[in-house]
Amino acid sequence: MSNLAGVVGLLKKEQDRLTKELRAIGAALTAFGKAYGTRTGARKLSASARARIAAAQKARWAKVREKAKVVTIRGKRTLSAAARRKIAAAQRARWAKVKAAKKTA
Repeated sequence: MSNLAGVVGLLKKEQDRLTKELRAIGAALTAFGKAYGTRTGARKLSASARARIAAAQKARWAKVREKAKVVTIRGKRTLSAAARRKIAAAQRARWAKVKAAKKTA
């Protein structure tokens, strides 16, 4: 029985030590929490600050565009009606030739 009382005593000492350690951790958290966790809401910029940022960004983009080469893209070429008729006639002639070859074979 005395052995059990000794074990209980050791457990009580360990509980006291852990309680002190938890209090110390809690104190550290409250100290750091006040220093780092007090920010509420989003940071707001004044209208003049936003305008300065926008102007600077526009200037940067203008500089980039100034250096970029202007490449003109040619439009799609279209066929004249006469050229389309010519191609269609040639295609009809090809198909007539294929069909004639099928009949003889």
